[in-house]
Amino acid sequence: MGKVTYKDAGVDLEVYDEAMSRLPRLMHRTFSPRVIKLDGGFAGLYQLDFASRLFRRNYQDPVLVSCTDGVGTKLKVAMLTDVHNTVGIDLVAMSVNDAICCGAEPLMFLDYVAMSHDDPHRLEQIVQGISDGCVEADCALLGGETAIMPDIYSRGDYDLAGFCVGVVDRKHLIDGSHIAPGDMVLGVASSGFHSNGYSLVRKVVFDMAGLGVDDHVPQLNQTVGQALLTPTVIYAKPVRKILAYYRGRNVLHGIAHITGGGLADNLERILPEGSRVEIDPTSWTIPPIFTWLQGLGGIEDAEMAKVFNMGIGLVLVFNPRYENAIRRQLEDHNLSSWKIGEVVAGEKAVVMK
Repeated sequence: MGKVTYKDAGVDLEVYDEAMSRLPRLMHRTFSPRVIKLDGGFAGLYQLDFASRLFRRNYQDPVLVSCTDGVGTKLKVAMLTDVHNTVGIDLVAMSVNDAICCGAEPLMFLDYVAMSHDDPHRLEQIVQGISDGCVEADCALLGGETAIMPDIYSRGDYDLAGFCVGVVDRKHLIDGSHIAPGDMVLGVASSGFHSNGYSLVRKVVFDMAGLGVDDHVPQLNQTVGQALLTPTVIYAKPVRKILAYYRGRNVLHGIAHITGGGLADNLERILPEGSRVEIDPTSWTIPPIFTWLQGLGGIEDAEMAKVFNMGIGLVLVFNPRYENAIRRQLEDHNLSSWKIGEVVAGEKAVVMK
């Protein structure tokens, strides 16, 4: 019987090493002065505060905020198109957008990439997108893990998971407890499906309608693949700008990231007892990608609203006297926003008027 090697089992360590050699530059471009470089170490190092007096945060009671998420079956679209960088942006967005709902400054991000086989080029594309997302979110790509598992994943398949850690001073923690009757509800535009509902999207687009990723969609002026791979908006910079603008005042009473479950379910998560939100569903324009999908699949309105963000990727709740300033800062980041509802006294719920 001949001697068996790891390569015989489906893992080529030489190719793996080549893949790993491509990643440090993508990490280093995300580093801030708070990162303590430890290339080749077993962990990433990050100092909570700056050594420089000029940039110190001077935390009084820091609270760490941690989030984890994946990209879901949107990865199947990436595999069909052989475009893998945009899902890296999605990976960062899904966790970072959750972290900022607590008012946190995203500090660091780590990724987990599980692949069917060693593929340095594909891995580099994925991590390029993760690196781009971290730059957009102002957080450091501190490290990660790549696992090669040929017996778990079919050839060409892979999966992603991301992990974000942020920090917020306890006195500025946003947990929804300050939401009160009279507050306005501001919806901030999404870029499309983001990273939710893709099992339904794929069933309708590919199985029912029989479309391919290279087919052109006149309503969207894009191919199917381009439309479905539009990355999730990362809201970290505009939210951080709003928080910084008010110099520590707790102006934002609540923030909700609109993901699976849609607007109603995710907004209700941050409401305190005795607060009811009334939403006007005609107050914003639903992007054409949603009406296109709904028409293809004959999906009922209630199902669409339950599965998708319907054009609202983030919700901010605050006293209406701050509306003009907040919307102006969102516009500075090319983000449209709409007053979509208000908080009234009543049983905790989100209802459509």
